[in-house]
Amino acid sequence: MDIPGCLVYGVSLVAVMYGVSVLPSGTAIVLMASGVLLFFVFLRRMLTVEDPLFEVRLFSGNRVFAFSNIAALINYAATYSVAFLLSLYLQYIKGMTPSEAGTIMVIQPILQAALSPVTGKLSDRIEPGLLASGGMASTAIGLGIFAFLDWGTPMFLIVAGLVLLGLGFAFFSSPNTNAIMGSVPSRYYGAASGAVGTMRVLGQMTSMAVITIVFAALLGDGQITRERYDSFISAARICFSISSLLCFTGVFFSWFRGSLHTRKNETVSGEGEADEQ
Repeated sequence: MDIPGCLVYGVSLVAVMYGVSVLPSGTAIVLMASGVLLFFVFLRRMLTVEDPLFEVRLFSGNRVFAFSNIAALINYAATYSVAFLLSLYLQYIKGMTPSEAGTIMVIQPILQAALSPVTGKLSDRIEPGLLASGGMASTAIGLGIFAFLDWGTPMFLIVAGLVLLGLGFAFFSSPNTNAIMGSVPSRYYGAASGAVGTMRVLGQMTSMAVITIVFAALLGDGQITRERYDSFISAARICFSISSLLCFTGVFFSWFRGSLHTRKNETVSGEGEADEQ
């Protein structure tokens, strides 16, 4: 295992995350810039070591793998903050208790859990890119609904948005993971799985960074008091708008990733030739 690479990667993530937590101070900018620089050093190192922690070479010459990972990164960046923002909205603006807000928000994960096994099997027969693109589009529309939240937003619209998110997550996650794993030879399954994990972490960090920046700009470092509710709504709408736009961008990468079935045939053929040699 590449221990130095692990250390550089870990320090880069810690620097970025701590920098995000102290925004908008000058220290935050220095930490985040240092973290990004260290991450590029990490990627550079992955191209030179024999047993890399992160197989960067898989991204070159494999559009299915590269675009599927980019789509995953965008999806996590766009959706990780939804539960946080919507929970605050339901409690502060709609006056719900935490348990009542949780009852409403559980709609999305229930749909995702119920449909993910089905969409995973479907992606073995139907091109995963088609399913994942539809899922990303559904998520983008759901987030678009939340981008118009205000004091008087009816509950059925919030439920509709959560239903669209649940459908979107279910149709995107399993097929997209199938596309990533199916686009590489079996000996790279571990590296491909690691890439998915990396996209998830980077996406989640990006999502929280966006929230932190927007809330710092509109709310400062104060608590969400009744006098600040209008500012909170504005901040939430901006965050949901950014997330929706990110998802629409993700549809592009998901749609134009190429055919997994064609890629699988090329992979199987290449492995067969390697075995014969």
